[in-house]
Amino acid sequence: MSDIASKLVIVSGPSGAGKDTIVNELLKRDSSLSLSVSATSRAPRGNEQNGVEYYFISAKEFLEKSEQGDFIEFARYGSNYYGTLKEDVQKRIDSGKIVILVIEVKGAEGVKKLYPEALSVFIMPPSEEILENRLRARQTEDEETIAKRMCIAKTEIEKSADYDFTVVNDDLQSAVDKVYNIICDNRK
Repeated sequence: MSDIASKLVIVSGPSGAGKDTIVNELLKRDSSLSLSVSATSRAPRGNEQNGVEYYFISAKEFLEKSEQGDFIEFARYGSNYYGTLKEDVQKRIDSGKIVILVIEVKGAEGVKKLYPEALSVFIMPPSEEILENRLRARQTEDEETIAKRMCIAKTEIEKSADYDFTVVNDDLQSAVDKVYNIICDNRK
């Protein structure tokens, strides 16, 4: 197992499944865990800060970096690019951390091709209805965007069988505990 693969944990799931909330709880619980900060070509939202939530770069710079092989994985989601920078992940691993990648399904496929031993966890919503309710409760997207996200979610859920583990997020604390135990049992 490569040094990188032994320290990588992939977390995926449809938008609204709760993956970011679960990962944020894991990071509070265990200082040996670190969240990889993805690069994106989209503009910052609200109070997002460069280097904290994302590395915000232009589409041109993103494509240049992809051509140079600077990403472990990258994908286009909607009209924007998202990717995991090799340099960011390596720095975190070199500092002794287990690195969590919160990435979409296509990106996860790319990581698993490069690092088949990387641990992968799919966060599953309890139902499509609950997922849609969560997306609506955010009040950040219009009806068209919600419909697109629900369509994407169905495709992503079909890919959940490709993951090492699936955790249903029907109770946040229970889901956090399950993901934490999976990481502890498989990466420490």
